[in-house]
Amino acid sequence: MSEIVERFDRLAAGFLARIKATPADRWDSVSPCEGWTARDVVAHVINGHRGIIAVVRGIPPQPSHGVGLSGMSDAPQIDPGADLAAAYAEARAGLRAILTDPQLAATPLPFSPIGPVPVEQAADVVGALELLVHTWDLARAVGGDETLDRDAVIRTHESLRPHYAALQATNAFHPQATPPAGADPQTAFLYFTGRRP
Repeated sequence: MSEIVERFDRLAAGFLARIKATPADRWDSVSPCEGWTARDVVAHVINGHRGIIAVVRGIPPQPSHGVGLSGMSDAPQIDPGADLAAAYAEARAGLRAILTDPQLAATPLPFSPIGPVPVEQAADVVGALELLVHTWDLARAVGGDETLDRDAVIRTHESLRPHYAALQATNAFHPQATPPAGADPQTAFLYFTGRRP
């Protein structure tokens, strides 16, 4: 198993754990993502995974488990009885299957804030960003465990610093702010992504 797959497995497992730990009465809680609930955050991540799978495999994404479809930067419609854990587990498995296939993992992605790179590189940097920040967003919204993987936070932050302008051009993040003096790596990373922990 490659290091990229191992890192993806660790972050995806953390996100799924937060989904499963979310109390049923907290899914409508307001998240740090402006205009999104906790439910929307999860649906957005599912939708993003599906979008990458669709590009790599050349097939249109499909709604499932009550989670609809939307543009990559949006949050899709969610049915009242949606099974978010099952929908994410399915999307996670689909993306993992790509990352474990050397030929598919090397497929160039035409869209990425870090440039036209192979899907495995995009997943290891931009995908890690998505999983880390939205794990925190979900946890913050529902009162869950906000602790992120320290090594992944440091690695992702350093990888993204040279691409800050491109990240901002996506309009997906509020501008970064200077973290408090002596901030730990997670706090510094969250400030970089426009969060205010």
